[in-house]
Amino acid sequence: MEIKLIATDIDGVWTDGGMYYDNEGNEWKKFNTYDSAGIFFCKVNGIQTAIFTGEETEIVKRRADKLIVDHLFQGVKNKLKSMNELCRKLGISLDQVAYIGDDLNDIELLKEVGLSACPHSSPEYVKEVVDWEMDKNGGDGVFREFVEKILEEEGLLDSTITKTLEMMNNR
Repeated sequence: MEIKLIATDIDGVWTDGGMYYDNEGNEWKKFNTYDSAGIFFCKVNGIQTAIFTGEETEIVKRRADKLIVDHLFQGVKNKLKSMNELCRKLGISLDQVAYIGDDLNDIELLKEVGLSACPHSSPEYVKEVVDWEMDKNGGDGVFREFVEKILEEEGLLDSTITKTLEMMNNR
């Protein structure tokens, strides 16, 4: 299977699913920096990345911009429909998509992509529809774990780490 796009939900995958609010009404999210390496590893291998989230926040936009995520879809009500539109735009099929999600609004998409996964912390009914249940919980670097497992399955993880180290040493 040749993966051309690795896509992800945010809340419950990149975060622990908690929503934090201060007394001023500002929303806070805690991201795990381990997941940023997952995006970088995709870039090293020419794999496009996308975020699909039902929420719409400046926080997620800032994180996606910082990591140079290729495609960001916020406020998405129907993730499968949005993914189909992106696939048409990119000229790829759902079979060439790997997606990690954790909850009810991800199930339809998880069932249709070429490779699906969920964090260990996902509900049982989500675990039942995915190809891989990851070892890590949402917010604990599970997106990176997902990317690394894909690269390992494709025999690309060692060369990706080598390329990454070379790039870091040449800065």
